[in-house]
Amino acid sequence: MAQRAHFDLNHPLIESGLESPVDEEGVHDSFSQLIAEQSDNGGVSDAVELQQLQRQLHEEDPYDVGPLSSPGREFRERRQGQRNGEWEEDLRQGDPLLGERWSSATMRVLSSMPSRTIGRSRGAIISQYYNRTMQLRRRRQSRPTIRDFPHSARPSIRGYGMEADPTDAEVSKRDRLVNNLQNLSVSDRIRMLRAMPLNLTEKTELRESTLQKRKSPISASQIPCCSQLKYYIIIGARQSWYSWLSFLHSLQLWQVPLKRVSGRFGTGVLSYFLFLKTLLFFNLFLFLVTGAFLVLPQAVHPPVLPAGRRSFSGLELLTGAGYFSDTVMYYGYYCNYTLSSSCRDDAGGQNVSLSNGTRPDCTSKHLSYNMPLAYFSTIGVSFFITCIILVYSMSKSFGQSFRIDNSHSILAMKVLCCWDFKVIKKSSVKLMSENICTQLKELLAEVNHKHVQNTGCQKLWRLMVHGLAWAICLASTTACVLAIYYFSDHMHQNLQQSSRSATQDSLLNEASLLALPVVVSLINLLLPGLFNLAAWMEDYDSPSVRTYVAIGRNLMLKVCVLGVLCYHWLGRVAADPKIIGLKCWESFVGQELYRFLLMEFIFTLLDTLFGEFLWRLFSEKVLKRRRKPVFDIARNVLELIYGQTLAWLGVLFTPLLPAVQICKLLLLFYIKMSSVMMNCQAPRKPYRVSQMTTVFITLLCFPSFLGASVCVTFAMWSLTPSSSCGPFRHLKSMIQAGKRWVEALEKDNPNLSVLARAHSYLVENPFFLFVGAGIFLVVIYFHSQVVDGQRKIIALLQEQIENEGEDKKFLITRLQSIHEKKRTPAGRLTSQESR
Repeated sequence: MAQRAHFDLNHPLIESGLESPVDEEGVHDSFSQLIAEQSDNGGVSDAVELQQLQRQLHEEDPYDVGPLSSPGREFRERRQGQRNGEWEEDLRQGDPLLGERWSSATMRVLSSMPSRTIGRSRGAIISQYYNRTMQLRRRRQSRPTIRDFPHSARPSIRGYGMEADPTDAEVSKRDRLVNNLQNLSVSDRIRMLRAMPLNLTEKTELRESTLQKRKSPISASQIPCCSQLKYYIIIGARQSWYSWLSFLHSLQLWQVPLKRVSGRFGTGVLSYFLFLKTLLFFNLFLFLVTGAFLVLPQAVHPPVLPAGRRSFSGLELLTGAGYFSDTVMYYGYYCNYTLSSSCRDDAGGQNVSLSNGTRPDCTSKHLSYNMPLAYFSTIGVSFFITCIILVYSMSKSFGQSFRIDNSHSILAMKVLCCWDFKVIKKSSVKLMSENICTQLKELLAEVNHKHVQNTGCQKLWRLMVHGLAWAICLASTTACVLAIYYFSDHMHQNLQQSSRSATQDSLLNEASLLALPVVVSLINLLLPGLFNLAAWMEDYDSPSVRTYVAIGRNLMLKVCVLGVLCYHWLGRVAADPKIIGLKCWESFVGQELYRFLLMEFIFTLLDTLFGEFLWRLFSEKVLKRRRKPVFDIARNVLELIYGQTLAWLGVLFTPLLPAVQICKLLLLFYIKMSSVMMNCQAPRKPYRVSQMTTVFITLLCFPSFLGASVCVTFAMWSLTPSSSCGPFRHLKSMIQAGKRWVEALEKDNPNLSVLARAHSYLVENPFFLFVGAGIFLVVIYFHSQVVDGQRKIIALLQEQIENEGEDKKFLITRLQSIHEKKRTPAGRLTSQESR
């Protein structure tokens, strides 16, 4: 005889069918508790009933070790049998564990696993959330246990093996669920409805059924007037709030163009425009701070201008000199006294400085606005806040991007869960479909990417090619940097000669100042083309690796060029400005930075015109090809970082330079957007750049902002200001403006001597500045280490999940083999008895 199957009714994972929910633990526990209690009390009739039921099942199928039959089981088995023929071929081609012909016992064990029972059917979901609502009601109110009920009121197992209509069972479960939801509080009911994995139609039906009142609804005439007014006010306020939120969402800058770029070109090109948007907000912050605390007060109280001011000729738009030299745009225009509305002379009604003979009683009676202190504090505080924002953005970006993402799981989520059903506008639907299509292409390219195993000779050849490419890039960068160094020295000597000559042509001298910015911008335009040629020679398999290598080479070029230029401005020009005939070297450096920023923008436009537009026309008209150029992410991003570094360097010498940078970024966005949509094509090999934004923010912080902060700090702490212009004239260094203010406070109030000592230790001593910078670096380092530790933990957990999956496959295989061994002797005994 075949061995009888043993039922473990206390096991929580034993289910009643293929589609039974896994979360019916409360029902199963109470049912097992009832059986155990009746067995202890000697329930003979129930035990006999169980034995008869088991005997009947064994007579029907002696090898069926599944659980007791459940309502609707035969219907589901027939439906499953119809699909077996269709799925058999697919299963064999897929996972070998799934393609085997398992026995009914193994299939029932597989179907009872939690991973295969959650969310399988609507009835299972309703049963699952019926039990959850029941448990939630039990927490809210105390109920008697099953032992407190009489035997006649307890659930019985009689008729458990009878078949029932699955539709009636599902309807009864739904009614019980609705009843439980009605008995919950409003917040619990809403939370439970939101958590149900049902479609919107079924959720709406459940919500309407739940909100139906058992009693007749109250008419509007029976509601008091005050209550009606309160309800109308609440509804109106809620609708106004939602309308306001929708309006704020529509005010997001460049929302539709960014979606269009993401849909057509992917996340790589999108990261460039997002980075440009980030830089725009940084410059907007700088412009608001400098405009509110420096430009506006000085514009309201202008100083006395020297006689013989030059008129506007138009060349100032390119050079930044001439007429603009005596405006609020540059450092030399700002006064070195305390602004006061009463400090006006009788002749012209203009403010005059202390060096020009301001009355002593004017500054003593009205201490309204100390311009030197405001200039020093505004620049310092703006850089400090920018540093905090950059560190926070970089830490947040590290936490969001450096994660272990399984491409297969992300692909499944994109396929099944990425569509937003609230989008109904035709253009929005088109944009979303393009965006999802591009993201799926990137994910599929990442999933299908295979690492090619090269031989020893191939590895040696690729190493030689990479070495040659890097040698070419390093040699060309070194040659260009040396050329800039010697050319800047030549321009400095020309300025010395022109200052000594008797006859001077002001327009020609201003035009000659454009030579150095033009040469540097031309090098920044042409040398990345050589880098792209070297990358083509290397033939990288991964487009993302090629992009990161190009970023590294362009960064090396930009850092070296900016290093030479900073030495030229702070080491040559500021060291001895009288040699080249400068009365205000700060304004000259500000004009140089304006020229460099403007030339960089002009050459970017030329590259967009000749490198993208004309190349597309040449390819279509002459070469008769439909290939368009691919947007160079690395070069364009490094151009943005280069321009932002110039803007940060120039804030001290040109307070309105962030405004120039804002205009440049706005024009650059629309020009680049139009050029990308018209002249460029998507990469031939789609790739996902999940860490690109983090790399851009990191490069913006190190070395861009760090280098600019070091140069500005060196100029404020170490260099001697001009003696005839600016808010720090007649001072040994800019930092002494704060020291004099603290001394004046201490003189007026001796109790503030602690503030003077704190200023001398914290501000004048650069040690504390470096300590603060070191603290920021340590915070970033620890945050990156925490993120790295989380990545390792996630990797270990994923490896553990994979190992558990392998263990599951092994156990299922062993179960099948043991069942086959038990089945073979039983079959032989049955055949012998029949003979």
